[in-house]
Amino acid sequence: MKAEGVKVKVKRVRGDRDREIPLPRYMTKHSSGMDLYAAVDEEVTLEPGERKLIPTGIALSIPKGYEGQIRPRSGLALRNGVTLVNTPGTIDADYRGEVGILLINFGRQPFKVRRGDRIAQLVIAPVYQVALELADDLDDTPRREGGFGHTG
Repeated sequence: MKAEGVKVKVKRVRGDRDREIPLPRYMTKHSSGMDLYAAVDEEVTLEPGERKLIPTGIALSIPKGYEGQIRPRSGLALRNGVTLVNTPGTIDADYRGEVGILLINFGRQPFKVRRGDRIAQLVIAPVYQVALELADDLDDTPRREGGFGHTG
C-alpha cells in the first residue's frame, strides 16, 4: 500500500556541500523505510560502547498527522553490533532542523562511519493525537494487569 498523496519535503541543510550524498530513498519496491546517509565531513570512529550523533545533512517537512520514525539498519546490527540509542527515534511534524542519527557501537571492534554510508532507515507513518479522559475505572479485559512476560 503506497500513500500516493503524502508529500514530504526534504532540504539539504548545507546546500551544495552535501550534493553527492544521496537523499533518503527506498532501496526496493516494497521497502518500508528509506535509507539515510551519513553526512560526516571526515571519517568518524565509534569505539565499543561509544555513541555519537551522526549528521545526515537533511531536514524534513513532514505533514501534520505523520511522523518520521528513525530505525536501525539490520545489517549494521548483525555484522557490526551498531544500532541506535533511541529506537525508534521520532521526527515530529513541526521539527525543521537537521536529522541526526544517534549511533551506538555494541560490537567488540571499533566501527568507522564514512561519508555517504547508509546508517539508518526513515519510515513515515501516520500518528494520532488523542484526548485523554480521566476515569475511576478502566474497561475490563482478560489480561487485566498482567505485565512483562504475562502471556508466556
